[in-house]
Formats: sequence, C-alpha cells, structure tokens
Amino acid sequence: MISQQSRHCTVELQALPSRIRQVRRIVSAQLRYWHLDPLIDQAALGVTELLSNVHRHAEPDKECTVEIELLLDRLTVSVHDHDPRLPEVHDADAFATCGRGLAMVAAVSESWGVRPQGDAGKTVWFTLPAPSPTATVPSYPAYGAAVKTPARSAVAG
Repeated sequence: MISQQSRHCTVELQALPSRIRQVRRIVSAQLRYWHLDPLIDQAALGVTELLSNVHRHAEPDKECTVEIELLLDRLTVSVHDHDPRLPEVHDADAFATCGRGLAMVAAVSESWGVRPQGDAGKTVWFTLPAPSPTATVPSYPAYGAAVKTPARSAVAG
C-alpha cells in the first residue's frame, strides 16, 4: 500500500545561466511547498551542476527538461537534454576551474546515473532520501497549554 502520493514537477527551459538560477529557485520553492526544506541545498546544488553541464556541453541545442519527483521516501531530480553523448566523470586537478560537477552530484546525493535514450538524448538523474513527514513538521504544544522551560542561570560558567 502506498501511504503517500507521488508528487511531480516539470520545468522546460534553455540551459542558459539566467534560466539555471531561475530553475534553482523553482526547485527550492517546490521543495518548501512539499515541506522538504532539509533537501533544498542538496537538490539546488545538484540541479545547478546538471544544468551547467547541459549549458557547457549539450549539442545541438540547450533545450532541456528538469523533473523533480517525490515517491515515497525518495526525491529524484532529473535533467533530460537532446545530446546523446553520455557525461564522463573526470578527476580534476587541484587548479582546474571546471570538471567537478558530476563528482559533486555524487557527493551530495544518495545515488545518480544516466539513462541513454538513443537519438533522443539522455537523462541524468540523482536521488536524495526524503525525511519522514513527522521529521519535517515541528511539534508545538496545544494552544493555551502550559509550556515548561528549563531554568537558566544568569551567571556565566
């Protein structure tokens, strides 16, 4: 039995720097709406890196689709572009100014991968474990209930 419905959001865009910032804000807002605030930084970093790869490498165009989906306890973020070439993970040297994107995605995510789609391009994705609904909603005392706070000393030390 599925205890929670799937949640899904799709954004189509051209992977240009101004659009990448906009999508990062959209992803952050969507995760706030789904009460997944603890995942915002990781998801925003991951989607930024994937979209930056599309901007830098994808041919023949920069058109792509970003999808975020929450299914049970997993958030999946994916970026589909029209370039059939698969991304490669490189070992960037200490002074390199690029080449660390997929390594960063791997570092912040639970898992990641690529789904080749032949001449239609590819989809690069990553997953994040979603916190349980009870972990994301703070517990507040009932209205009017007495709240006991621990005694505090005004003396330092």
